[in-house]
Amino acid sequence: MKKRMKQIMAVVLGMSMAAGLCACGGSGGSGKKEEGAKADSDKYEKVVFAYQTFNNVPSEEGLAEVQEAVNKITREKIGVEVELKPIAYADYNNQISLSLQAGEQIDLFESLFNFPDCVAADMAMDITELAPEFAPEALELVGEEWMKACTLDGKLYGIPVYKPLALTPMITYRKDITDELGIDMSQVNDVNDLDAVYAKVKEAHPEMTPLAPIQPGDTGLSRVYDANIDYLGDDSVAPKAVLMGDDTTVVSLFETQEFMDICKLARDWYNKGYIMKDAATTTSMSLELMSSGNYFSTIASYSYPEEDTAASLQTQWGYPTGVKILKEAYIDTSTVNMVTFMVSTNCEVPEAALKFLDLTYSDKEIVNLLIFGIEGRDYVMKEDGTVNYPEGEDAATVPYTAQLSCGTLGNFFIQYQMEGTNMESLKWEEEQNRKAATSPVMGFVFDTSPVSTEYTALANVLSQYLPGLLCGNVDPETEIPKLNKAMESAGLGNVIAEKQKQLDAWLAAQ
Repeated sequence: MKKRMKQIMAVVLGMSMAAGLCACGGSGGSGKKEEGAKADSDKYEKVVFAYQTFNNVPSEEGLAEVQEAVNKITREKIGVEVELKPIAYADYNNQISLSLQAGEQIDLFESLFNFPDCVAADMAMDITELAPEFAPEALELVGEEWMKACTLDGKLYGIPVYKPLALTPMITYRKDITDELGIDMSQVNDVNDLDAVYAKVKEAHPEMTPLAPIQPGDTGLSRVYDANIDYLGDDSVAPKAVLMGDDTTVVSLFETQEFMDICKLARDWYNKGYIMKDAATTTSMSLELMSSGNYFSTIASYSYPEEDTAASLQTQWGYPTGVKILKEAYIDTSTVNMVTFMVSTNCEVPEAALKFLDLTYSDKEIVNLLIFGIEGRDYVMKEDGTVNYPEGEDAATVPYTAQLSCGTLGNFFIQYQMEGTNMESLKWEEEQNRKAATSPVMGFVFDTSPVSTEYTALANVLSQYLPGLLCGNVDPETEIPKLNKAMESAGLGNVIAEKQKQLDAWLAAQ
């Protein structure tokens, strides 16, 4: 199932700011014809839908046919025309923020690990009154419990995607290499067991780097701390203050032994040549790196079974692929709202925006156009109902695909599944959602606005120190104390105090 590299797994080659061609727009002909086309277009409300893609951002031409196919449905069903705006994952949050600040029309966007920040920055509209009327199917599908994760001070600010939710840290690897070397990956039970695996790979293939980063500055090691961590609304890659395990005392992750141990492991692997030397600064994503054939593995979190994750990545990488779980799944509030679609405060047509958003949860044709594009051109349907790329094509060559974003758009469970997927896996995914360990403060959403200045300062500090520490470029024994001192100076104490204050009030009200 996939495509589901949700958080993070793919190559982003750039960002297209070009909108697709409007179906009613004329390009040539008499002035009379153009006026008629414009008049016809004026019958429909226009919604700009900005979504992230882990795949290549399509060209304007590649996007146009998909956009028109979507609009043929939305014009008839909801009287709306949609402008599709796919943006590279690595650029997404920054581009959305800048575009909204500049007053550009973006009606629907998704929070990516930054739901509280979007609310605090007044980017998201309060849809408490509008959503029940204009997005009823989405609300019913997601359910009341999960919707609480998108509510702050009694106001609803978005709708989370509906998907397998429990994120399970896994190693994804070249199975042809493990078969060649006789490596039994069933004996790998946690991240520390990988040291022996990487040693064998490096000895047999000195030209190959055992671990590729997921994205710049992110080796995936932040997913495999010993303790379960509730990030209390922060980006899990760059948290400001967290809860560890079942303790409801807010602490700095960077002062814990768990953080020191992970950074020491990264440093050890870096010195042994197991980690890409410029992992902290590369602009390449894991899909590009793994497709090159020069890397053995990645570490990331997925919401899908090992078999399905392997099938999806094998399609992307072009090499036999294996997957092994490194740690059990854990669900907190941020797990639910990490990918939440919001109506921007700039939106002048919120009702139309919510109508379209509702279709991404309920209309199978709409959501599969957004994920897979045009049948025959971008994908082909197999006899068993699964899909794959046309013969001779792949994710990097078809005019349009957002296949790797399948877990970040609307209703995952009505999306097509990639060829090789075990269709029984949905049962596993639903079971994971039910049985995964859950944070003791599930439903708590932190309001960052009282410490917004500190958040900005802390983000700058983390961007300076974390890539080097988590990619092994620097000695943690000397650099972590520097990090903690800089965090203290940037106001971490204020953030911890504010989080504890809000959390205590929330706990008292339960």
